[in-house]
Amino acid sequence: MIIEAHDLRKTFHAKRGRGKKEEVEAVRGIDLQVERGEVFAVLGPNGAGKTTTVRMLATFTLPTSGSARVAGFDVAREAAKVRENIGYVSQAGGVDDTAPGIESLLLAARISGMSRRQAQARADELLAAFSLTEIANRPAKTLSGGQKRRFAIAVGLVNAPPLIFLDEPTTGLDPQNRANLWDEVRKLREQGTSVLLTTHYLDEADALCDRLVIVDHGRIVARGTPEELKKEVAGDVVTLRLEDTDGARQLLDAQPYVKEVRAEPGVVRAYLDDGEHGLMHMLRTLEENGLGIRSVSLERATLDDVFLKHTGRSLRDAA
Repeated sequence: MIIEAHDLRKTFHAKRGRGKKEEVEAVRGIDLQVERGEVFAVLGPNGAGKTTTVRMLATFTLPTSGSARVAGFDVAREAAKVRENIGYVSQAGGVDDTAPGIESLLLAARISGMSRRQAQARADELLAAFSLTEIANRPAKTLSGGQKRRFAIAVGLVNAPPLIFLDEPTTGLDPQNRANLWDEVRKLREQGTSVLLTTHYLDEADALCDRLVIVDHGRIVARGTPEELKKEVAGDVVTLRLEDTDGARQLLDAQPYVKEVRAEPGVVRAYLDDGEHGLMHMLRTLEENGLGIRSVSLERATLDDVFLKHTGRSLRDAA
């Protein structure tokens, strides 16, 4: 295992009015096991505790309780050894906007203990690997979001770590740059680098990850491969938007071809094994009972449906 964490917890003390302090439990007992060479995701909405978990594993903040070992070293007692074996890319990135990107690479290499010659060789290697050579001497503030994120990941890989943490790596990127960055993550896996990424993007976790955990309010609510998790719910999902959600839910609950029904204000989701055939029966039943439908869609079950099953709300809405 490259990461082993047991009952990891973090409590912050937030100041309130009139000098009062309030305890905020950001992480409430996280257990993680990440295999060497895999891409592992921590999926959840903003404020779920994803970044705090990663910062504890990367030794940037001490756990309030619990234990964790990263690359074989204890995050509390052997923090320096952990840092020698990881790369870390925060949401903000690690590139100086006012300097050329190559300077951030060279600085990171020198900090990691390389000589000037070794630092230059490593920087040249990473520039080529991430297709950044031609823009290496441009100030980072003149680069696109995707180019800056590639530089940030290159900085995180300067010391050739066996493990890299990517905290919300594609937030704010356009679809093309997101797709390009996904390709870079896949290349890291092919090279044997372990990757732990945090994300609130359902498609990102589904497309990239070998395994994942879904986190909500500081706790893990589900874990497994994307396919294993999606098998927890029926194969097809019919989403109906209508006013009488209670009436529709009760009516559809009684239909033999409907496995499960979940209702939110204005929305009913019905889970079916065979959506293509069941949809027509469903629409006919609703029409015969005078339940008007504003819109309807049929989709395969997604990780959002898994999140909905475990938390009672949509991750798309929560994110």
